[in-house]
Amino acid sequence: MAFKSADFMCLDSLFNEEELLVRDTVREFVEDRVIPIIDDHYMAGTFPFELVAEMGKLGFFGANLQGYDCAGLNNLAYGLIMQELERGDSGLRSFVSVQGETATNPIYTFGDDRQKETWLPKLQRGEAIGCFGLTEPDFGSNPGGMRTRARKEGDSYILNGSKAWITNGTLADIAVVWAKCEDERVRGFLVEKGTEGFGARDYHNKHSLRASVTSELFFDNCRIQASNLLPETDGLKHALMCLTQARYGIAWGALGSAMACYDSAVRWSLERVQFGGKPIASHQLVQQKLVQMLTEITKGQLLVYRLGQLKEEGTMRFDQVSMAKQNNVRISLEIARMARDVLGANGILSEYPVFRHMANLESVYTYEGTHDIHTLILGQSITGIPAYE
Repeated sequence: MAFKSADFMCLDSLFNEEELLVRDTVREFVEDRVIPIIDDHYMAGTFPFELVAEMGKLGFFGANLQGYDCAGLNNLAYGLIMQELERGDSGLRSFVSVQGETATNPIYTFGDDRQKETWLPKLQRGEAIGCFGLTEPDFGSNPGGMRTRARKEGDSYILNGSKAWITNGTLADIAVVWAKCEDERVRGFLVEKGTEGFGARDYHNKHSLRASVTSELFFDNCRIQASNLLPETDGLKHALMCLTQARYGIAWGALGSAMACYDSAVRWSLERVQFGGKPIASHQLVQQKLVQMLTEITKGQLLVYRLGQLKEEGTMRFDQVSMAKQNNVRISLEIARMARDVLGANGILSEYPVFRHMANLESVYTYEGTHDIHTLILGQSITGIPAYE
């Protein structure tokens, strides 16, 4: 049976023809190209690199950007792309988020014409891979404490330091790296693969996001041309602006994982017969779980739909994104756990996507701003008091 989207409040009627066409195109891609192979990649701990060129042709990378061969879609269509990709796997959505947002958006927003013309078309087509280097081994939730430094020397900058938990790190042809300059201001730099003094290595033996490449980056007297400075970056706020864009996509994407788990739970509950020849879907406790799953998905859908409207209007605030990210990832993780409960022992098998999504969501819960940090961002928004300081 084909996947059936959870749409209890008839949200499909709110999307326009182009948005629905985009969603259905990505949904078909996930059904035909992702789901048949993703469990093998997950178990092997490999990324399905064979899909990159195809996703580039379909316009998934930088889909909501204008020009430079980008698709120029609106932000609701972009959100639906993230939703459908994460229904396939969080690792796949993470790749597209980094490639099309955190690697592409800084160049698009803060780069000069040469940097844009050199890299954006290649990133959009998947001919070059990008990554985003902000988090460090000792500084995740407090990026302002970063130790990576950039020292001006003639017509070059010398970078020293390291970055941690970088999606696509060893795959990347270009890394957007954030470092403190001698004036203590955080600036963005483009570091190309193969630059002397620049190295990367992957994390192995992960229990989560196994179908995603996660890396460390190292800079040892790494010399880059001054022309590789993103000229419009001036302060940590610009790095955080890029994260806000990525978190918007995560808020949509997490619902895709939730939908996959809910769909599996509904199907299993109708097929699994126990206690007098009746499907377990006829029992009250199972129905209660299904109702809770659907209700939380529906609330999450309404939240990101409104957020997408605000983003399209240009009025979206970062604290609104924090609410959507922390809520939708939390409820998606809870839904995955309830679905695994409904499936019983079968819920741990790769024949079903539930445990894979549950394990992935454990990482999504803490990356791009932990659940607790987003909670404190909202707390500051309410009270005016930054409790994390």
